[in-house]
Amino acid sequence: MSTSVPLIAWSHLGEPCEARWRSESGAPAPRRVVVSDDTLAADTAYRMAAEGAGLLWQGDFQNARHLLQALMRRTDRKPRKAAARSAQKLAVATAAEAFHLHRQAQAQRARVLASILIPLEGDYGIALRRAPDWRQACTEAWGPATGERSVATLRELLGLVGAHEWRKKGVEVPALGAPPLNRIHPHYGVFSPVRGEYVDLLASTALPSKALAFDIGVGTGVLSAVLVRRGVQRVVGTDQDARALACAKDNLQRLGVLTRVELLQTDLFPPGRAPLVVCNPPWVPARASSPIERAVYDEGSSMLRGFLAGLPDHLEPGGEGWLILSDLAEHLGLRPREQLLGWIADAGLAVLGRHDVKPRHAKAADAGDALHAARTAELTSLWRLGAAAAA
Repeated sequence: MSTSVPLIAWSHLGEPCEARWRSESGAPAPRRVVVSDDTLAADTAYRMAAEGAGLLWQGDFQNARHLLQALMRRTDRKPRKAAARSAQKLAVATAAEAFHLHRQAQAQRARVLASILIPLEGDYGIALRRAPDWRQACTEAWGPATGERSVATLRELLGLVGAHEWRKKGVEVPALGAPPLNRIHPHYGVFSPVRGEYVDLLASTALPSKALAFDIGVGTGVLSAVLVRRGVQRVVGTDQDARALACAKDNLQRLGVLTRVELLQTDLFPPGRAPLVVCNPPWVPARASSPIERAVYDEGSSMLRGFLAGLPDHLEPGGEGWLILSDLAEHLGLRPREQLLGWIADAGLAVLGRHDVKPRHAKAADAGDALHAARTAELTSLWRLGAAAAA
C-alpha cells in the first residue's frame, strides 16, 4: 500500500493490520485502536472513547449504530457538577466567549462520537453482519474504488449517506421557478442552499445589467442559475473546490442553463471585469473543522476581505458588487460592523444600498440553541457596493 496516504494500524488475533484512514476533516487516525464487537458495554465504550481510543467494529453493523446512539446520550447528558460549571461560565461569558465555549463543546462531542470505526473493503463494501450497501454513496463522495481496504468513522459514513439522499432528492428553490426545474442537488462536501433567504435577496434586487455577472464561490451553482433565470446572458462562476465545481456543473446542466455559465477553478475572481459581481462568503470568522464548514466559517474573514479588496479591479465602470452576508458574527462579538465598513472604505468602495431579511432556518427559532440570542437578532443582507468615486 502506498505510504503517501494516511494509514490506521491495529492488531487482530495477534496479527498486525493496516488500512487507509479516511477522514473528511483531516483528523489523524486514533493512536490506540481496540477491536470491538457486540459484547462491548456502552459505558465501557464511552470511557474508552473519552480517552481517545478508536473502536474498530467487528460485530453486527446495526449494533454499532445502537452504540453510537448510546454514546450520543452519554455525551449530551452532562454530570450535574459539570453542567453547573458550564452554566456558570456561560452566565458571565461575553457573546464571543460563549461562542468559543460552544465550539469547544461541539469539538469534544464530535471526537467522542467519531470513536466507532467501520472497516471498508476495496470496493467500499462493508463485510459486517446486517451491513447496508453504501458503495454508491462512498463512490459519490470519494471517487471510484481503487481496491484498497480502508477505515472510516461510522458517524462520517452516516453523514456521507445523508448527503447521498440529499443529492437524490434535491432542495426546492422557489426563486428558480416552478417544479420540476427548481431543485438544487447538493453533492457531498458542498453546502446545501437550505438557507433560502440569501437566494431570495439575489432574486428580488434590481439588476444593474443583464450582460454579464461573476459568481464568486459558486458552490452548488444556485446563484448562477437564478441569475440566468433572471435574464443575465452570461455568468462566470468560480470556486477553489473541485467538488463544488462538479456539483455546480451537474445542477446547471439539470436546470438547462449550463450553456450560459462558464465555470472556473480559481481563487476568487476570474480574469476581466463585469457589471455585476456577486459573492456570498462564509459569515463567521472562525476556524472550520471540516471542508463543508468552510461555507460558514472563515478564519480571519479571509474570503470576505479578499473579495472586498479585489472587487474594484473586477467591476466595470458603474458596476455593482453584491455582497450577501449574515451579520451573525456581529451579534457574536466576532466582527463589529465598523470593521466591515472599514474594509469596504479601504477598498475604495461605497455602499449604494442594502436589503435585509430575517433568516428562516430552524435554529433561528430554537430557544435551546446555545447561540439563540445572537440568532434571534441576526439579519442577512445584500450590500450593493460600487466605486466610491461613482457613488
